[in-house]
Amino acid sequence: MQIDTGTTAWMLTATALVLLMTPGLSLFYGGMTRAKSVLNMMMMSFSAIIVVTVLWLFFGHSLAFTENPVSAVNSFVGGFDALGLQSLVDTATADDGTGMPSLVFSAFQLTFAIITVALISGAIADRAKFGAWVLFAAVWATIVYFPVAHWVWGGGWLNSMGIEDFAGGTVVHINAGAAALALALVIGKRQGWRKEPMRPHNLTLVLLGAALLWFGWFGFNAGSELVVDSIAGLAFMNTQLATAIAAGAWIVVEKLRDGHATSLGVASGAVSGLVAITPACGFVDPWAAALIGLIAGAVCAFAVGLKYRLDYDDSLDVVGVHLVGGVIGAVALGFVAAYPATDDQSTGLFYGGGFGQLGLQVLGPVAVGLYSFVVTWVIGKVIDRTMGFRIPAEDEVTGVDVTTHAETGYDLGTVHASGMSSPNGPVTPAPKKVEA
Repeated sequence: MQIDTGTTAWMLTATALVLLMTPGLSLFYGGMTRAKSVLNMMMMSFSAIIVVTVLWLFFGHSLAFTENPVSAVNSFVGGFDALGLQSLVDTATADDGTGMPSLVFSAFQLTFAIITVALISGAIADRAKFGAWVLFAAVWATIVYFPVAHWVWGGGWLNSMGIEDFAGGTVVHINAGAAALALALVIGKRQGWRKEPMRPHNLTLVLLGAALLWFGWFGFNAGSELVVDSIAGLAFMNTQLATAIAAGAWIVVEKLRDGHATSLGVASGAVSGLVAITPACGFVDPWAAALIGLIAGAVCAFAVGLKYRLDYDDSLDVVGVHLVGGVIGAVALGFVAAYPATDDQSTGLFYGGGFGQLGLQVLGPVAVGLYSFVVTWVIGKVIDRTMGFRIPAEDEVTGVDVTTHAETGYDLGTVHASGMSSPNGPVTPAPKKVEA
């Protein structure tokens, strides 16, 4: 098939947008932590880019998106036809009829794998060994993300049953949210949790990160159509509608409940809408996207408080936003799906599709959530029992930035040493009067 230059140009752009989301996430997460661990939090996102990219080159794409020669095994994991990506270089276009080079499709999917791993890190802020995190990221991507991507998108068992997940509500957000919960339970609570204030140290970074996530998410969702057509336009508009309405719903809940609408609330609300619309953006009408955003913003605003009721320390609310938001979006498809991706998939219950698709949309989150939670728990426990997953208590109190990276996010010493500033430059202190 001849390369479609328009589609290829759009998909290269979408790929860059999705990759930008991970640095955006590092700002979003970094601003939400305390100042003494902002760099470590951001390093966890950047290390995910490095680790997952290397794995994707050697075997990640192959396990997720090629066919396993053993049909029974193919239901759970792909084969080895694209090890090292060399076979994709010789393939002019992907075999899906989109007209883009196979390597462009691979690069696009790589960015999804990267951000899924990075999302988990928010649950263990302030207290994880950096080396243990890097090892966890490599193992988790290999035995959780790559197989789950194959289940849903690569021809695995959920895909063959007809589950709908347009851009990753199940593969990315439910998967990461369940893993975040398991890892938070394995590592335990932060020193002083619920006794000391652990407020975000820099809300301007949080808002900047949320803005970059919102911007990049258009590539995440609209790009998942893989071609330039009306469905890509629908996904783009639905993304904007759900996100804006979710952000509004969250701060309305805050105002009614707490008396204040906060900047952290509007940022978190926007992300909850982005998460919830992700599995549905190309399958639902605009009114349904707006409804999904409204429900996600309101429900997630309450869900982030579950950690206090259930006594687990999910530092940056990965469970309350990504797991809960992902479930809302995935299950909503069982009710409001209007545009099936293939002829053998039915519409939602409200469009006369019956209960079959609704059952699948419940099965997917349950299966992926349980698999991710259990396997993550095992990985985390093994790492914790061998090399240790948590930094020493004294290092946590001092701050992981200094003890692990020998750096601080904010070097304020020079401000105090250089004297007061003025519009015309530093002010030189007046000489001291010498007594005769």
